[in-house]
Amino acid sequence: MEENKTVAAEAMPAAQEETKKAAFNASVAPENFDWDAFEKEDVYDGNINDIADQYNQTLSKIVEGEVVEGVVTAISKREVIVNIGYKSEGVIMAPEFRYNQDLTVGDKVEVFVESTEDKKGQLILSHKKARQLRSWDMVNEAFNANEIVKGYVKTRTKGGMIVDVFGIEAFLPGSQIDIKPIRDYDQYVDTTMDFKIVKINQEFRNVVVSHKALIEAELELQKSEIIAKLEKGQVLEGTVKNITGYGVFVDLGGVDGLIHITDLSWGRINHPEEVVALDQKINVVILDFDEAKKRIALGLKQLTVHPWDALDANLKVGDKVKGKVVLIADYGAFVEIEPGVEGLIHVSEMSWSPRLRIASDFLKVGDEVEAQILTLDREDKKMSLGLKQLVANPWENIREKYAVGSKHSATVRNITNFGVFAELEEGIEGLVHISDLSWNKIKHPSELVAPGDTIEVVILDFDEENHKLSLGHKQLLPNPWDEIEAKYGVGTVVEAKIANVNEKGAVVELEGDVDAFCFNRELVKEDGSMPAAGETLAFKVTELKRSAKKATLSHVKTYASSEAKSERTSSESDNTKKAVKKINSNIEKTTLGDIDALAALKSQLERGE
Repeated sequence: MEENKTVAAEAMPAAQEETKKAAFNASVAPENFDWDAFEKEDVYDGNINDIADQYNQTLSKIVEGEVVEGVVTAISKREVIVNIGYKSEGVIMAPEFRYNQDLTVGDKVEVFVESTEDKKGQLILSHKKARQLRSWDMVNEAFNANEIVKGYVKTRTKGGMIVDVFGIEAFLPGSQIDIKPIRDYDQYVDTTMDFKIVKINQEFRNVVVSHKALIEAELELQKSEIIAKLEKGQVLEGTVKNITGYGVFVDLGGVDGLIHITDLSWGRINHPEEVVALDQKINVVILDFDEAKKRIALGLKQLTVHPWDALDANLKVGDKVKGKVVLIADYGAFVEIEPGVEGLIHVSEMSWSPRLRIASDFLKVGDEVEAQILTLDREDKKMSLGLKQLVANPWENIREKYAVGSKHSATVRNITNFGVFAELEEGIEGLVHISDLSWNKIKHPSELVAPGDTIEVVILDFDEENHKLSLGHKQLLPNPWDEIEAKYGVGTVVEAKIANVNEKGAVVELEGDVDAFCFNRELVKEDGSMPAAGETLAFKVTELKRSAKKATLSHVKTYASSEAKSERTSSESDNTKKAVKKINSNIEKTTLGDIDALAALKSQLERGE
């Protein structure tokens, strides 16, 4: 029995194998296929892994981290399906292709294999990373070959735009977007444009692109054709394209010309916007052009008559004219008589005053003035004007009003090292020399007066031709040195106060605001100490020079003379005593006949004779 079971068991697999083969080879509809049996290897006589290996050999060998080429099989708003020959197709998000708006099914694209199978069994691809890996090489190749590249404008930034070129963020300067100034940068965001790579920094991997360069290249031929037809003096119609502080750029239909600010109007203007506006159509005349540099100089004012040519023919030197101040300079003011006709009022023609001043002291821009024509040159289109000529010249009768020796009040206008300029009236100004300010010696006029002060003066002298007047101030005051010389002769002892003390000595105040000086060696007190400022001491005058306004004093000499006399008296007494002693010692040696003579000598010595 056991043997029969064993034989049956051994015979069973053979029968099952035949059944499996029959089932596997049978034509079964896909929906009726028993996948569970297939996975349990119940319908195939081999290992399911062998089938998988055979299937994998028919697929492309894909390695994660590599860049491969694939074919676009489907495109939707959100995804792009790409077939790279693998067992499943990869899905790439549509924004990765936004730089290429012309992408269609069937296009070949490079993709980066991020993962052959994620948790859902999906092949993960990236077109952006593939571009980034090859982008730097592609950028350099395009730059070296001077090729046109497509770029996607991602966002606006300071000074321009950020553009995606081959996956690299390149900078598009605002000035390189178009040949005309751009007023709205946002209109270019999220658009794809053609660019030319104009600069690459290999060290920092910076890329600069330009769209304007492509437009300029197209316009170069047009410019050459237009410039070849230009002639000086030709009048053309153009459109104001750009306005700057120095002029206006005008589009002449494919080529730009510049109207310099000086060629906009015959009159003086501060900015071109006073004459023209953006997008305004104007007629211009060609002044000059450079065919090689493609530069065209245009003029607007040349289309009208020059104001000097229309100036009143009867206008002459000496006539009075009215105008408006349009410009102030240090040396004068420009007055517009008519639009385009100006005259200069030099600062020296604004006032009869000889004092040096600037034009802004008299006039300011916008002032309406009346002036007299001093010079008129129609050929060179120049005119000089004067303001002071409309008022009387105060120097014409100067001697009658300000006679030599007459006294007047004046206003201090300016102070210098050598004196004070004082104004008697508008246009009449004189100099008080430092030596004529005070009878005493001063170092600087500012010790006595300040600008704006009123000072009494006396007329000393005239220079009518040069409009100069010499004034004096000390002449109106008594000369204190007359009294000092009479009262303080050399040897005079005077009680005086020490004003201040310096390194050399002390300044001592005498009468009449006269200062004297006492040197340190002559300042020592009798007890050996030095006096301080504010003390009053006895001083002896040792030197007095009126011409130099100098007085020298000594305190030491006020007490040194009495000490010397006392010393002389004491010395004489000692000498007498010594002489008497000597005589007494010699009496014993004298003869009787000499006694009377010696007695007389002794008596004489004792009397001090």
